[in-house]
Amino acid sequence: MKRTKKLIIAILLVVLIGLLIMIAGALFFSGPDLTQESKNILVLASDKTEQPNGAVDMGFMVRLENGSLKNYTPVYPGGMSHPTQGAPGGIGGRMMLHDCLWDGTQQGMEYAKEIVEANTGMHADAVVVVYDEGLDNIIDSIRPLYVDGEVSNLSATDIVRSNDAYNGYASNENVQGTMSRGDSVMVLVKALVNVTKDPEKKSTMINQALKEYSNGNILMEPQGSFAKLLATKGIEQLG
Repeated sequence: MKRTKKLIIAILLVVLIGLLIMIAGALFFSGPDLTQESKNILVLASDKTEQPNGAVDMGFMVRLENGSLKNYTPVYPGGMSHPTQGAPGGIGGRMMLHDCLWDGTQQGMEYAKEIVEANTGMHADAVVVVYDEGLDNIIDSIRPLYVDGEVSNLSATDIVRSNDAYNGYASNENVQGTMSRGDSVMVLVKALVNVTKDPEKKSTMINQALKEYSNGNILMEPQGSFAKLLATKGIEQLG
C-alpha cells in the first residue's frame, strides 16, 4: 500500500471508527452518500479546553473517490476567516476558523465548511471534529506508543508540538521542532498506523473510540452519511 494512502487511512481510522455504533441504523439516516462519486471530508483537530466548545488548531481535507480514500490536503487555521460571520465572544472582526466552534459545535462545523471553502475553494461534504481529549484517551488505551521507534509518553498535542517549527508564528526563536504543522501531525499518524498492525491493539482502539464518540469527543456532521460509508466499505478496509 502506498505511504500516502496509509497516512490518509490513519487519519480516517481514528475519526471514523466511532461510527460503527451507528451502522445498524444507517438506512434510517438521510444526507449525502459518501460512498458514491467524489466527496471531501473536512477533519478538524480541536483543543477542547482552550475556549468554549474547543479551538480548531489544525485541519485536513480528505478526498474520497467512489468511496475510496484518495488523498489529503492540510488546512492551516491561521488567517482563515469567515466571509460574513462576525467573531464570537466579543473578539471583534470576522470569525476565524480557530474560533468557529465557540457558540456551538453543530453550527460551528457548518461555519468551518464555509470558512475553508471561502479561503481555499475546497468544498466539504462532511465535517469531523476530533478533540484532543478523545485522541489522548484512544492513545492511552494502547500504550506503549512508539514514535519514530522510541516509546513516547507524550499526549497527542505534545507529540505534535515537539516537532512543530511554528513557522509564521511570532516569538518562535526557542522552538526546537523542524517540521511544518502538517508534517508534525503526520508523525503521530504514522505511529497510529503501526499500532493498527496488531489486531488486539486495533480492537482496543476501536472500542475506546466508540466510548469517545459516545462521550462527545468525536463529532460528525452529517452523521448518517459516515454511517453509510462504513456500512459499505467496512472497518477492515480502513486498517
